[in-house]
Amino acid sequence: MPMASIDDLTPQEIGEIKYLLAHGELQHRIAARFDINAGRISEINTGKRFAHIPPAASANGATEH
Repeated sequence: MPMASIDDLTPQEIGEIKYLLAHGELQHRIAARFDINAGRISEINTGKRFAHIPPAASANGATEH
């Protein structure tokens, strides 16, 4: 089964990704969780994609470090 496209992510999921990044989760783990390429997580992290979407207040199933 092919990976999901970054365009398949909802604004809520993008907010969760930003939350996880801000809380130190590793990009490759986030990519696996959302079944997308780690390079797309990097693009979200640097603001190249979805800069207009703010981080979520929390993430579903997020684990605290």
